[in-house]
Amino acid sequence: MQTKNIMIVGVGGQGTLLASKLLGRLLLDQGYDVKVSEVHGMSQRGGSVVTYVRYGDKVYSPVIDKGEANFIVSFELLEAARWLEFLRPDGRIITNTQQTNPMPVITGAAEYPQNLVEKMTAAGANVDAMDALALAEEAGSSKAVNLVLMGRLSRYFDLPEEVWQKAITNSVPEKFLELNRTAFHLGRNS
Repeated sequence: MQTKNIMIVGVGGQGTLLASKLLGRLLLDQGYDVKVSEVHGMSQRGGSVVTYVRYGDKVYSPVIDKGEANFIVSFELLEAARWLEFLRPDGRIITNTQQTNPMPVITGAAEYPQNLVEKMTAAGANVDAMDALALAEEAGSSKAVNLVLMGRLSRYFDLPEEVWQKAITNSVPEKFLELNRTAFHLGRNS
């Protein structure tokens, strides 16, 4: 199988690392060679975070170059636009429509860009945008955006939901298991 590439992007504190670990575990359990690389940058709350997940028969490098991502899963709208050049022409962006103001917007030095979904679509991107925050809150916690987005991503994989649920069970602390299962289900089925 040809190597597939998934980028998980967001800002610090949103749960991108748990999402990448869950995805890595799921793909390993399916027998793929998997490489996960976390690039933190200023990953304290508010800073940009990107994780690369690559899988296939044999993966030699954990890094995804521009134009190679089959999927970009974005926890925040501006982050989706920021990483757009990494998407393959036939790739897909799955993005939360939530907007988290970066420091230049907070300080008044810049304005948050408007109509980003429309701009990405106009640039040729296949965009699946959703209010993952609302679904996470429906599941019981705003912190479950990561599992809502993993649920949405799962729609594009030819794997049964049980396989994903097993990976959730193996990745999430017991006390948060039901919440995360619900968030995943909402993302997958909304």
